[in-house]
Amino acid sequence: MRKRKFRLMRRRIAAGNWKMNKKKAEALELANTLAQSSLPGDVDVILGVPSLYLEGVQNAVHGSTIQVAAQNCHQEDFGAYTGEISAPMLASINVAWVIIGHSERRQYFAEDNALLAKKVDKALEHNLRPIFCCGEPLNIREKGNHVDFVKTQLQESLFHLDVKSFGRLVIAYEPIWAIGTGVTASPEQAQDMHREIRSMITNQYDSTLSEAIQILYGGSVKPANARILFDQPDVDGGLVGGASLKSGDFLDIINA
Repeated sequence: MRKRKFRLMRRRIAAGNWKMNKKKAEALELANTLAQSSLPGDVDVILGVPSLYLEGVQNAVHGSTIQVAAQNCHQEDFGAYTGEISAPMLASINVAWVIIGHSERRQYFAEDNALLAKKVDKALEHNLRPIFCCGEPLNIREKGNHVDFVKTQLQESLFHLDVKSFGRLVIAYEPIWAIGTGVTASPEQAQDMHREIRSMITNQYDSTLSEAIQILYGGSVKPANARILFDQPDVDGGLVGGASLKSGDFLDIINA
């Protein structure tokens, strides 16, 4: 009964990660369509959009409940870092969220756990809420080491935070083997890993914090599998890639 009570307290989140997609007109059309749609009142909808479109999408969704996230931020406030965007810059245009630690950032831009810890600190310092991504590659899953792998990611990037700071995070579990592959973790696999993550937080902090933290699933979430994934007791919504680029698909996921 106690677990059900906490489950009801955690709001659901449907976060879309547009990655490096959409021309400007397409991005604004998608944002407008979502903003003009009837959205459930018990779901927080967040759009992770390319930095070039942050203000445009903010304007497009103004007056709706939709929030906007940046897809990355630098670990320094300012400096000679050509092409980068800092947390103070994002805060200056009232961006509320930032995605940190996505597997594509880890893989293609060599972002390690120590660097991501600095990015999380910098985001929180400037009152941005991080959506922190974690998850294992296929070879780690096949060896049965996925729990320890994700535990190390959390230990080295997040567990230095105090309770108040940690409470501002949302965690997204994204098994790398399921991102953009069409392969989805089974509902049981997703639930098992989300429960393990919640247990890690309990062991590091306490159960009050772990039961309050929203943990999202990401990895080929589609309208067809969203409901059964989100029905799992420790899955609080999704960080959605490709399906968030189509208004109909994303609305189906939001309503799931």
